[in-house]
Amino acid sequence: MNLKRILSGVIGLPIVALILIYGNIYVIDVLFAAIALISIHEYMNCFEKDYKPVKWIGYMSAIIIAFIHIIPQEYFLLSIALLITIIIALLFMKVIASGMKTKVQDIAITFFGICYIVFFLSFIPLLYGMENGKFLIWFILIAAWGTDTCAYFVGVKFGKHKFTKISPKKSKEGCIGGTLGSVIIALIYTFCINKFAGMQLRYEYIAIIAIILSVLSQIGDLAASSIKRTVGIKDFGKLIPGHGGMLDRIDSIIFIAPFAYFLLNLII
Repeated sequence: MNLKRILSGVIGLPIVALILIYGNIYVIDVLFAAIALISIHEYMNCFEKDYKPVKWIGYMSAIIIAFIHIIPQEYFLLSIALLITIIIALLFMKVIASGMKTKVQDIAITFFGICYIVFFLSFIPLLYGMENGKFLIWFILIAAWGTDTCAYFVGVKFGKHKFTKISPKKSKEGCIGGTLGSVIIALIYTFCINKFAGMQLRYEYIAIIAIILSVLSQIGDLAASSIKRTVGIKDFGKLIPGHGGMLDRIDSIIFIAPFAYFLLNLII
């Protein structure tokens, strides 16, 4: 783990923690709208060599995250359905208006990016806005970053069997160690919030959820790697020293966010 990567984590994690602890739903909405905007920009750029994604629709979709908690709760599902319908209509209108200069492949890449990044990422502010959301949101970060960190150290020490060609550095031992490590961290965190924050989360449920989220976080990491391999790039960007772009740093978080939202809703 190089020095730049360590320094980025040492500096970045306290900043994230302060925002999550002292922020409110509107601050978090704006924050994740900005993160989605940067991420969708990096995603669109990586396809520009061979395709022409419709960037402005991706950007507008990302900005909508900033207004999640302004929309009345009873109209939320209706708003999502309407938004998807409008986006698809606008994309095909772009194909027609451009005289097929914008191709179906271009709008397919655009729509996939919106679903993969913007839609998935929107579940984080939704989770934060729930009762005790300030505590629950940390299960996403534990599953993503805890798995990544534990997998790295276990893989370096014990990794002998390669896991997949998509990411040659990953080992089966590292994947197992990452999951076990993240489950332990999640249980310790659960003990702390049960004891000091008055929550009553059951440890067996958290253990099951932690395993599921950890496995999904590794799938999310490989999903992002498969995109990068497809377009022939190492990183999505250079925004974060030692990590690459924003999308490189949050690829696991994006993938597990909706699953965390639904699973945690089942047990509270």
